[in-house]
Amino acid sequence: MVRIFTIITFLLIVASLWGCQTDAHRASDYLDYSGRDDRLSGGIKRIAVSTPKGTFRVWTKRVGNNPRIKVLLLHGGPGANHVYWSCADSYFPRAGIEYYYYDQLGSLNSDIPQDTSLWRTERFVEEVEQVRRALGLNKDNFYLMGHSWGGLLALEYALKYQHHLKGLIISNMMVSIPDYIKYADSVLAPQMAPDILNRIRTYEQNRDYDNPEYLRLIEQHYYPQHVLRMPPEQWPEPVVRSFAHTNRQIYVMMQGPSEFGVAGEATLKNWDRKADLHKIVVPTLTIGGTYDTMDPKHMAWMAGQVQNGRFLLCPNGSHMSMYDDQQTYFDGVIHFIQDVDNGSFSGSD
Repeated sequence: MVRIFTIITFLLIVASLWGCQTDAHRASDYLDYSGRDDRLSGGIKRIAVSTPKGTFRVWTKRVGNNPRIKVLLLHGGPGANHVYWSCADSYFPRAGIEYYYYDQLGSLNSDIPQDTSLWRTERFVEEVEQVRRALGLNKDNFYLMGHSWGGLLALEYALKYQHHLKGLIISNMMVSIPDYIKYADSVLAPQMAPDILNRIRTYEQNRDYDNPEYLRLIEQHYYPQHVLRMPPEQWPEPVVRSFAHTNRQIYVMMQGPSEFGVAGEATLKNWDRKADLHKIVVPTLTIGGTYDTMDPKHMAWMAGQVQNGRFLLCPNGSHMSMYDDQQTYFDGVIHFIQDVDNGSFSGSD
């Protein structure tokens, strides 16, 4: 009996050591930049993109190595930047996910041309396709993950180029701007104090969107409830820095002056793709937060309209659920990616 126990113990120790070596080997592979053309810059690559107004360069940064799983992160805005995605560093490396930060044209580290004709959804789609090719992403490894405007862009990309995708993640974005406006007006706005709402509506009726008081009211009374559910003075540094570097020209032109619906002459005001969701065949994850600026029921509905969809609800989350319901958010994203990768994906958890 003692001999058998000793043998079993020995085998367990060997298995444990082998597991440690395997994990160490995988960690070594994940962090190995040798032979990569972005080694000198620590994963940063500036990519030339062709546009109707000439060639410009956009900024990307790779983290990790995984030949089967490569996630390209699309930031929101439009006109925001990659910085608020920094929270992915706390989760994706541990899961062995290779991922790419990316500033879209006009944002932070990328070129910032002043020609407003460039700020069209169709042109951004072609930009993403050029970035995909430059990074060597393909249907065997390419996961496109977009948040807010980035989710809209990801959907538009998939409707044209889903044959290049392995998986699609649409985070905190409805598929209809008119429905988003209706939700903001009929559901979220009435939750505000009547005097605050009346003051906001007065500024909007007068088209006084640049008035500092208009923005202050929204940022103090709407954002902490539905954009990021923390007191503004406690917002994480990457969020504050990201917001501070938003390209307001792009943001206001396409989205409007704030996240309080879509106001003014925003070019996205009539965007609606509900009728096209059934065309999406690639495995798709939609994400919504209970307190989101976007209707979580609508985002759950989206998952049922694509051919292979799953919905992730962040019960404590708002529009930036990757911060105010972070564990739920990243656990769900990683679970989705792993299920697609190992061939066990289904529309439900």
